Amino acid sequence: MPKSFRQKLKVIYLMEALRKKSDEQHPLTVNDLIAYLGDYGISAERKTVYDDIEMLRIYGMDIVNRREKPSGFFLASREFQMAELKLLVDAVQSSKFITQKKSRQLIRKLESLTSEYEAKKLQRQVYVGSRVKTMNESVYYNIDCIHEAISENRQISFQYYEWTVSKEMRLKKDGERYRISPWELIWKDENYYLVGLDENSGIVKHYRVDKMLSISVEKELRSGEEFFRNFDPAKFTSGTFGMFGGREESVRLVFENPLIGVVIDRFGHDVMIHKQDEEHFAVQVRVNVSSQFFGWLAGLGAGVVISSPENVRKEYKEFLEHALEQYREQK
Repeated sequence: MPKSFRQKLKVIYLMEALRKKSDEQHPLTVNDLIAYLGDYGISAERKTVYDDIEMLRIYGMDIVNRREKPSGFFLASREFQMAELKLLVDAVQSSKFITQKKSRQLIRKLESLTSEYEAKKLQRQVYVGSRVKTMNESVYYNIDCIHEAISENRQISFQYYEWTVSKEMRLKKDGERYRISPWELIWKDENYYLVGLDENSGIVKHYRVDKMLSISVEKELRSGEEFFRNFDPAKFTSGTFGMFGGREESVRLVFENPLIGVVIDRFGHDVMIHKQDEEHFAVQVRVNVSSQFFGWLAGLGAGVVISSPENVRKEYKEFLEHALEQYREQK
């Protein structure tokens, strides 16, 4: 590369030096900056460095020249504060739907948004090797493909798999492709779910994104616009326990007062609370009646009772009796 051309890149390399090599604890002197430019075959004088830094300030970079030791120039503010980056890195590392390999790649990109010194703090912050991560490397691209289909108002098709007891992936429906009109992506219980209209059954269903394979954006336009126009993802997830399906019903539940926090966490702050007596309150909520719903109730023990409807009370009683049967002594 001709020397005259490299000189034109001088201000860009100064910007890079300040982004990568400087922070409040590690300012760069003019001599440091001249040496950095020299590594790229760019010559500079002290005056031109000062002029270029002023140009970067006019451009919008918050560059501070500290007089006291350690003295020098540093980038005082960035697009993301350190606390924000730690939050984002933690979210990536703890997300089960992102593989370990993709997590490392994303975290490296997040580290590039701060100085190399601060980036080391991010590396120490997040390593948690025992967290379970998805094995489907394509999940990252599945999400992008689904967003593309939603943006273009198109249907998608895909294969869906499940695990066998021998820990092998098995395609559901013998590998037949699912045909779905995608409308919502929901992050629930550390997994990503697609919510959409099944084109074959005409029923709203949800699918784990990390269990979807070979997604294809189809030419056909999406169905279900009338239903999803008023779709409330928060309401949908509050009544769907563990994101498992089930028949939707309105259920009245009576709780002991100390469980109010559990109820608000589950059904949201807007849930209607009715005083039952001095020690109990009741709520009327729409839920998907399933074994996961009953399991959630069982986890609360005697602190909650299904008040109505009677058919759900009966189903819950049978659920508990069946579970208890597994622990009866063998004669």
